[in-house]
Amino acid sequence: MPVEHVRLLLSLVLAAVVAAGSAPVRGQGSSDAGEWHSWGGNAQFTRYSPLDRIAPHNVAELEVAWRWQTADRELQAANPLWRAGRNEDTPLMANGVLYTVTGLGLIAALDPATGQTRWVHDPRSYEQGRWGAVGFIQRGLAYWTDGTEERVLVGTIDAHLISLDARTGQPDAAFGDGGRVDLLVGVPRTSRDARHVAARRPLVAGDVVVIGSSISDRPANREMPPGSVHAYDVRSGRRLWTFYTVPREFEAGYETWLNGSAEYSGNANVWAGMAYDPELDYVYLPTSTPTNDYYGGQRPGDNLFAESLVCLEARTGRRVWHFQAVHHGLWDYDFASTPVLADITVDGRPIKAVIQASKQAFAYVFDRATGEPVWPIEERPVPESTVPGEWTAPTQPFPTRPPPFDLQGATEENLIDFTPELRQRALAQLGQFDHGPLFTPPSLRGTLILPGIVGGANWPGGAFDTETGLFYVASRMNPSLVKVSPVDPARSDLQYRGQAGGPGQGGVGGVPDAASRMTVDGLPLFKPPYFRVTAIDMSTGEQRWMAPLGNGPVDHPLLQDLDLGPLGGDYHRGSVLVTKGLLFVSMSAMHSQGVPQRAAWSEWADPDDELNLLYAFDKLSGELLHTIQLDGFSAAAPMTYEHEGRQYVVVATGSGPDSAVVALGLPEQE
Repeated sequence: MPVEHVRLLLSLVLAAVVAAGSAPVRGQGSSDAGEWHSWGGNAQFTRYSPLDRIAPHNVAELEVAWRWQTADRELQAANPLWRAGRNEDTPLMANGVLYTVTGLGLIAALDPATGQTRWVHDPRSYEQGRWGAVGFIQRGLAYWTDGTEERVLVGTIDAHLISLDARTGQPDAAFGDGGRVDLLVGVPRTSRDARHVAARRPLVAGDVVVIGSSISDRPANREMPPGSVHAYDVRSGRRLWTFYTVPREFEAGYETWLNGSAEYSGNANVWAGMAYDPELDYVYLPTSTPTNDYYGGQRPGDNLFAESLVCLEARTGRRVWHFQAVHHGLWDYDFASTPVLADITVDGRPIKAVIQASKQAFAYVFDRATGEPVWPIEERPVPESTVPGEWTAPTQPFPTRPPPFDLQGATEENLIDFTPELRQRALAQLGQFDHGPLFTPPSLRGTLILPGIVGGANWPGGAFDTETGLFYVASRMNPSLVKVSPVDPARSDLQYRGQAGGPGQGGVGGVPDAASRMTVDGLPLFKPPYFRVTAIDMSTGEQRWMAPLGNGPVDHPLLQDLDLGPLGGDYHRGSVLVTKGLLFVSMSAMHSQGVPQRAAWSEWADPDDELNLLYAFDKLSGELLHTIQLDGFSAAAPMTYEHEGRQYVVVATGSGPDSAVVALGLPEQE
């Protein structure tokens, strides 16, 4: 028997042993077989389902079972100011009902077999206009039950948490004030008129609901609201605790904000999803960059608990442990994705782990009870800033395992080398910018960074196969130009302000044609794949396989005589879903208000790259089995469920009034 087959057999046996010894607690922490109770499938965010009716031998037969058009279509048509953005919701399936939330925040219950609407609730949160950093975009809801009562909980655009009776769609009168609580109560440096803070997807942790926020991070301000995380009693709406991501005086971490900068600094919010371990009663919070994303001269110090993974006790909010991945962040390297809770076995030792994928293309792996790294994480020296008044940390943490799942560093060794001539041209282009290894700081001239601000793993996150111990993550090779510029004192309380842009991200002020200068006649400066999916064996911390997603610019005139194979497409995000035998990856171009925003090399992309695709892979080998063209671009993560003996794969598509929920299934037997 080949060695790799022996290893796979052993990993399956060990996974079964671990699973037998640590069966999930039934209830809010796990989904019933065939259902999907949390946007990650369960509170552990594994994005794994044991369903197997859709399998490698029949996945090519998938067809559209039903479509549901967004419930806010008429509202958007009635008022141009109420135009929703990308449909980023992942529906939930619980107790035989599918639940979804639209861009304007309308919550709907659907029949899982037909997509027919059962009820719609409109919280009217859009009436005050666009809030926070995301506008009219929703990324999901939460479901709670005690076995008798059922609730659907949603964070609204206008910073409320609402609770609905899951059977009727009516507000829960016992929750807060008529079914809602105000998330701005006690939050400094903001108001409803300012509209800085929008609520994000809540997490149900037993009888506690935890919720973070999305805060505007573009203003050139020294002061902004902090991204505190709140927890509420799921029955009454009473606030139970608050965790301050920007510490208050006399709290741990305050000393890392030098010169008293914790008193006025903000952001550091939890806008990505959170995970929950029901056995430990711990919640895991991934935090973002503090004010401002690319300039931190006004907040010297490491800035805990920004850009960190924080473990809290769900009932009390007590901090158990934390890990900061970026000291004094200047790159918008926030933890954009949800942590994944995985039971793994390393060197024969079972470990209850938490895996955090990052924009830097690292997967950080910890013992989720203690916070101890499963494999060493080293503090290594990094370049210093040349911006006057800026403060930079002398070192940054680098995991020793797993290896990075995408390119790191705007360096010469990472430049394209298809031909000697192309490499020389890429060298000349690179020389137009400041550049260097990972964590090279922004500069007044402009620093090219790789991964960029939307590179690496973004908010859809990864998936963990509980059977094989493989972790899957989709990632983007996309550099950004980050530039710091002086700010007019009459318009800002900051001395400098940072900006970022690049291919598919828009330009950067003061750098003409920045995006085109980051290419060679439309070819990316750096090596492909430009989008990929990677499988990592969590028993060894080694990469099992990698596959490009999309063909990329293979038809470019400079590449036509070369046999390069797929290079990876110009996609914005990739979302993964793993089942008994398959890995699904949904891909699409970046769209804003329905308008494509493509990178420079899209002109040369294979026509297939222009499609909105759902890829289906053999999850063990990485063999591409089938691609499904969706009828609208998908910025959302797919999910799966079984109802009345039929398995469905569901993905939200489109934007604005064209948003929809599409269910795929095998042909029904006659």
